[in-house]
Amino acid sequence: MQAIPYGSWASSVHLSSTREDVSVSAPVSAATVAATVKKLVSENAVIVVGRRGCCMSHVVKRLLLGHGVNPTVFDVDEEDDAAVVVELRKMMTIVGYESVIDNWPQFPVVFVGGKFFGGLERVMATHISGELVPVLKEAGALWL
Repeated sequence: MQAIPYGSWASSVHLSSTREDVSVSAPVSAATVAATVKKLVSENAVIVVGRRGCCMSHVVKRLLLGHGVNPTVFDVDEEDDAAVVVELRKMMTIVGYESVIDNWPQFPVVFVGGKFFGGLERVMATHISGELVPVLKEAGALWL
């Protein structure tokens, strides 16, 4: 018996898919990571950035799917982790989250409506309080 990969039901973007013009042995440049992350955040109502195979990223994706949202997922490979963290920190500094970046980012990182929303704790807290659905509707991720 073989397990079905959980990523098959969500639209996923793997950093390796951006390596078309980079040889397999070459590291992904910070510019490539920056461009990919910025583009995905600006073009998608909801994006989840997480480590490949991370159970907490899976929890966030499943919760969003349960609400009817099909989030874009940016799976980070271990060797690309540092470049993604650097870029996410830059993005948070630009939008005014300097006070929370000391121990951040901790994957998963969720962007809603082109803005940083938070991590697992924020997603779960807003879900429990009933505030998540209105936020998702406002961002255009839910139609009902």
